[in-house]
Amino acid sequence: MRFDIMTLFPELVEHVLGQSIIGRAQKCGAVEIHAHNIRDYSKDKHRRVDDTPYGGGKGMLMMAPPIYDCYSAIVAAAGACEKRRVVYLSPRGKVFDQSKARELAALDHLILLCGHYEGVDARIIEEIVDEEISIGDFVLTGGELPACLLVDAVARLTDGVLAAPECYENESLSAGLLEYPQYTRPVEFRGRTVPEVLLSGHHANIEKWRAEQSLAITRAQRPDLLEK
Repeated sequence: MRFDIMTLFPELVEHVLGQSIIGRAQKCGAVEIHAHNIRDYSKDKHRRVDDTPYGGGKGMLMMAPPIYDCYSAIVAAAGACEKRRVVYLSPRGKVFDQSKARELAALDHLILLCGHYEGVDARIIEEIVDEEISIGDFVLTGGELPACLLVDAVARLTDGVLAAPECYENESLSAGLLEYPQYTRPVEFRGRTVPEVLLSGHHANIEKWRAEQSLAITRAQRPDLLEK
């Protein structure tokens, strides 16, 4: 799967996504991630990409032409693709969740637009954006961190990124519930011991215990998930 991220801070994106599992996934070719500096497509001698909004108001707005030229260059480099989507990271969008991550993971090409300042000219949203996505009901200084979060969540569902599908199929939210508690060595830690059932070797009982724990934790911490 290919990810292209349009941003004013490509170094930030590259640093975050160049680490750990996603970094290794890029090296082995399971995913392809490119960060593009929107300033490179400015025709202003100072590489300016923002201006004051019409109608007044505080702050600066990212202009449409540099973003559109950046987008056009990405599409030209990536070539024809039937399963492509352009996402604008915005607090105005629908809140991102695991279901949306699975939906996006079925694509071949995902282009992400990171806003900054007061956002972007509305015409660029009308022209190229297929969907707006938010990571929560709060506002950040830019879309870079949300973009990294989205890429991480989607990329790990791509074949070859994790060792096996089981690594993500049975974890929190994948089945609509929160994940059960997990333990490793030592058996006892500061007076707390691993539940006996996990040491029993009885797989049916272990699965039953895990299902009960998932349900109990979800009911206690995220009852809204049960309503869904």
